[in-house]
Amino acid sequence: MRVLSGIQPTGRFHLGNYFGAIRQYIALQNNEQAFYFIADLHALTTVRNPEDFRANVRDAALDLLALGLQPDQATLFRQSDVPEVTELTWLLMTVTQMSLLEKCHAYKDKIAKGLPADAGLFTYPVLMAADILAYDSDLVPVGQDQIQHVEVTRDLAQRFNHIYDTEVFVLPKSHVLESTAKVPGTDGEKMSKSYNNTIGLFEPPKKLRKKFMSVKTDSTPVEEPKNPDTCAVFGLYKLFADESEQKALADRYRAGGMGYGEAKQALYEKTMEHFAEARSRREELEANPDEVEDILRAGAAKARAKAQEVLSRAREACGISARHANY
Repeated sequence: MRVLSGIQPTGRFHLGNYFGAIRQYIALQNNEQAFYFIADLHALTTVRNPEDFRANVRDAALDLLALGLQPDQATLFRQSDVPEVTELTWLLMTVTQMSLLEKCHAYKDKIAKGLPADAGLFTYPVLMAADILAYDSDLVPVGQDQIQHVEVTRDLAQRFNHIYDTEVFVLPKSHVLESTAKVPGTDGEKMSKSYNNTIGLFEPPKKLRKKFMSVKTDSTPVEEPKNPDTCAVFGLYKLFADESEQKALADRYRAGGMGYGEAKQALYEKTMEHFAEARSRREELEANPDEVEDILRAGAAKARAKAQEVLSRAREACGISARHANY
């Protein structure tokens, strides 16, 4: 069972990234058949400053490794270090129907808002399909909003296989943790960079506490009972706490006599406890950039070896002559 997923370096990772995707990466890496990449080519559709771009890629690698991705179990690499994927993207583009791409939500949402959409955004699902298919991926851990792209990948794989009457591509399946598909942001809506409501994983303690204290709550007086099920603070606390801890805090909500500030402080402390080891590990990695670069290069070499196999199958199916030069 080969696991494959990528994450865009469009800014520092937040709690939504962790509970919606990264935590799954860690849990699914134990079979030593996991491929995880930093989707820097995808990020070019939104990040235009080269310095910011490089810093985002670097921070993404540091964060993933600090959070528990093990290079001896999972293959971590930069998307752009595997050029086979871009060639495979073109082969898939030749069998992709425009109507399929026009239905994809990222493109539709931008058009609906009257915003300009470039060809990169429009063809984004094809590059994503190539990312997935290049490694014979069986399982793709994704956030709720990315399920559609996995379905597009399956459609393109089936269409390619059908047109060329050969089983070139493995059909992947998406894997989503429904219980954490929506992580509330500081405004109570789904946490997202586009909503400017995120809480970073490795923000300085004072800044992190300030973020938690700014989480939107209602105006129920301290002495009155409160509903934990409709509170964004409790929604975040549940992600970190076990069942007994959740029950204890929920009982405090319903009993009255507790202000939201107390719940926010409990959330802050729980978060710091949860990521304490990761914070320490990240500091160590940041002090050793060569170690991180070696991990990424080794991962790219392993990823390219697999991608070359798949690309060769696709080229042969299309009738393109085999490569003789070294990749």
